[in-house]
Amino acid sequence: MRNTYVLIGLSVIIVGAGAWYAFNRNSINYRQNGNLTSSSESMTLSLTSPAFQTGTSIPSQFTCDAENVSPPLSIAGVPEGAKSLVLIMDDPDVPKALKPDSVFDHWALFNISPETKEIAQAGSAGTAGANGAGKNQYTGPCPPREYEPSEHRYFFKLYALDIMLDLPAGASKADVLQAMEGHVLEQAELMGKYRRASQ
Repeated sequence: MRNTYVLIGLSVIIVGAGAWYAFNRNSINYRQNGNLTSSSESMTLSLTSPAFQTGTSIPSQFTCDAENVSPPLSIAGVPEGAKSLVLIMDDPDVPKALKPDSVFDHWALFNISPETKEIAQAGSAGTAGANGAGKNQYTGPCPPREYEPSEHRYFFKLYALDIMLDLPAGASKADVLQAMEGHVLEQAELMGKYRRASQ
């Protein structure tokens, strides 16, 4: 009989402990996420374009061979607590004969509102920094035909920051990267390729 009471007592303790754990776990998730879903289901920062998929060719209208306007971009999953977004586009495949560090900066935007969901085709957001030509605007893919590689990669990098950047319009990519050091909450990347047609 004593053993029966002991077993019943242990069962009550185990069930009670399990209920307490489940309640507190859900309470923590609710406080963190605003609902009862687990934190693993929360969104992460993403950058996409309806004009091309990552790893595919960028349509020529967004390059120096046509309209030379920026592609439409979609932003999702901006983390809670973000104060601003930064968007940088660069090409790391520039021939060293033209640029010793092999990188050309095509676009830099900073202090973009974290509420931003879309940057329209030929549009802008936030404050424009300087591109590699010293202009505060987008300049499209334009790999030189006379050098290899003939196809270049173009990286659109999105950063969610916990601060606004105290920088003026026309700040360089290097200035932006330095100012945001230690303040990146999340980042995302979209990469497109472009090869110019032979003449």
